Amino acid sequence: MNILKFEDFNLSKELLQAIKDMGFEEPTPIQALAIPKLELGMDVTGQAQTGTGKTAAFALPAIEKIDPDNLSVQTIILAPTRELAIQIAEEFTKLLKYKQNIKVLPVYGGQPIDRQLRALRSGVQIIIGTPGRVMDHLDRKTLSLNNVHTIILDEADQMLDMGFRDDIEYIIKKTPAGRQTVLFSATMPKPIIQISKKYQKNPEFIQVTHKELTVPQIEQTYFEVKERDKLEITCRLIDIYDPELALIFCNTKKRVDELSSSLRARGYLAEALHGDMKQMHRDRVMSKFRSGAIDILIATDVAARGIDVDEIDTVFNYDVPQDVEYYVHRIGRTARAGRTGRAISFVAPKEIYKLRSIQKFAKIRITKMPIPSITDVEEIKIKNFMEKVKLTINEGNIEKYATLVEQMMEKDEYNSVEIAAALLKNQLDFQQKEEIKSLDVEFGDTGAEPGMVRFYISVGRDDQIRPGDIVGAFAGETNMPGKLIGAIDIYPHNSFVEVPMEYAKDVFNTMQDRTIRGKEISISPAKRGNFK
Repeated sequence: MNILKFEDFNLSKELLQAIKDMGFEEPTPIQALAIPKLELGMDVTGQAQTGTGKTAAFALPAIEKIDPDNLSVQTIILAPTRELAIQIAEEFTKLLKYKQNIKVLPVYGGQPIDRQLRALRSGVQIIIGTPGRVMDHLDRKTLSLNNVHTIILDEADQMLDMGFRDDIEYIIKKTPAGRQTVLFSATMPKPIIQISKKYQKNPEFIQVTHKELTVPQIEQTYFEVKERDKLEITCRLIDIYDPELALIFCNTKKRVDELSSSLRARGYLAEALHGDMKQMHRDRVMSKFRSGAIDILIATDVAARGIDVDEIDTVFNYDVPQDVEYYVHRIGRTARAGRTGRAISFVAPKEIYKLRSIQKFAKIRITKMPIPSITDVEEIKIKNFMEKVKLTINEGNIEKYATLVEQMMEKDEYNSVEIAAALLKNQLDFQQKEEIKSLDVEFGDTGAEPGMVRFYISVGRDDQIRPGDIVGAFAGETNMPGKLIGAIDIYPHNSFVEVPMEYAKDVFNTMQDRTIRGKEISISPAKRGNFK
């Protein structure tokens, strides 16, 4: 199919805006196949796995069919687990951002039924539930499916494996005969085919298969990272691996712009690449990347098409891709022309299921790695510097400098170890000062002692905050020893704390939205003249 944009579908402007806000640039293969058929009201049986974008494939047409003035249940989606039901409900909620009169309710076991009863009484058009809890509501007569025009079975094979076949058939029979019946399943065992034949009318069969990853020389790892920590961990990993050329993938254009700005502010040679940029601008960015004028390119999946640069040695998945296929395409950008490569993915705790899908269907193994500390970064920097020293020695042409060292040994009676150690210290101190210098620009004049950064914290004496609470929170959440914390000033409604400049970035990024004595805090660099 040649559909490359969501605008090619028959979608309302509200849904298109929501899709844009979510950062989806173009339909995934399953969406391109399923949406046109579902928009025509056809029954569809789709073979697709988690991680293909199938939720939006059935959600978009279903939403467009909802009558917001009718408060009865019009669409019901059955899912095997409450986790999946919640995920589907979250996706529907995002898509309904600009359609305020359509209500979605997830119903599943383990949640107080009273809450569900209140929501049902107030009017809900879309139900997303597990078979057991939906059956419970039907038995209680607290749920009517008389006005349902669409029923969707998601991960149908898993529901059958869990013994829900009788429940599913009972629920289907409670819906009107003229309904649209949609079935998605990762596999197509005989019972699925039987349900399709029994309850669907001339169903359209669609299938999306995934390619195997065929680039074995790529080292694939992932880090379980909270959203607020991604930027800091990216910087640490770039410092550790020091890639020749790195490609960072984000799911949205907005994210690409934000990340490229943040990296440049920290002194990295980074540029953005996405579809909103003019072709001339994109060409200029790519030229700089190919020539090495910049060594970090941040891009969306669509914008990265056509990137053919053999020297890319590291690919970052800053966001987990919405489609398994995208992961394969992304990491295939490295390890070109017989080289080795590295692929690093950041995964939020609630996204682990996406990673499992990628591993299962691309038949690969992605190894979990511990998050590197600032100490790890410093040790790696020293190790890398020592490797450069060895390389310089092996390359030769150091006679002139050896003569200078010998003269110093004879004249000042220092031994070679002392001279080498002093040179090493000077070099590493210089690098640290350069980093501190860039930090000073980033944080500006915070009114702190030299070599320190003063931070504002949004809790104070009235919140029962004491100096020890601040020291404990900072030392416990960051990699900074508590003894390095400087002056602490506590006022009724806020506080100020000074930390060493080399730890300022880590403190600032790590302490966002954390708590002290159970109080959620905000933290920002202090501004001179506003210290109370």
